Amino acid sequence: MCFGCPVSEGYGMTENSCVITFMNVNDVTSGHVGAPNAVCVKLVDVPKMNCTSYDQPYPRGKICVRGPIVFQGYYKDEVQTREVIDEEVWLHTGDIGLWSPGGRLKIIDRKKNIFKLAQGEYIAPEKIKSVYAKCNFVAQCFVYGDSFNSSLVAIVCVDPDKGSNWLWLLLASKELVELYFRIDIG
Repeated sequence: MCFGCPVSEGYGMTENSCVITFMNVNDVTSGHVGAPNAVCVKLVDVPKMNCTSYDQPYPRGKICVRGPIVFQGYYKDEVQTREVIDEEVWLHTGDIGLWSPGGRLKIIDRKKNIFKLAQGEYIAPEKIKSVYAKCNFVAQCFVYGDSFNSSLVAIVCVDPDKGSNWLWLLLASKELVELYFRIDIG
């Protein structure tokens, strides 16, 4: 529950009429985007990223989708259509996922994720996310940037099991700062 209302996660894209997976309303676990919804989903090996569908305990790979709600191709752009839809009509999303317990999908990476900021600097957000991920209190991290802005935005989710320790550490440091500097930092 968040703000007095249930929150569910899903995963999708325009090329797939939006919904690929969606959490069950009664599922209160976090860290995944639910089970497939009206489509077939498979994970394809990505050797360069050391991800295989045979990984144990959780198979990993590039997320591919097939079903009646998958688009037929880009309008008058056969070249780009062939880049994302293979001969067996699987849509290659470019996202890397893993199958978690209960047949739930977890998005863990992008096969290619580089963007350019306003000043022309190219950013690979995975490198930034990997720094955040080293912190014991971080469960998930999302880094966003675009060519219209010169800075990035990071959304960091605190691990609920370790978050209370982080909160106490933050409160303790606040009290120490107030005592040392004799100021109220609110």
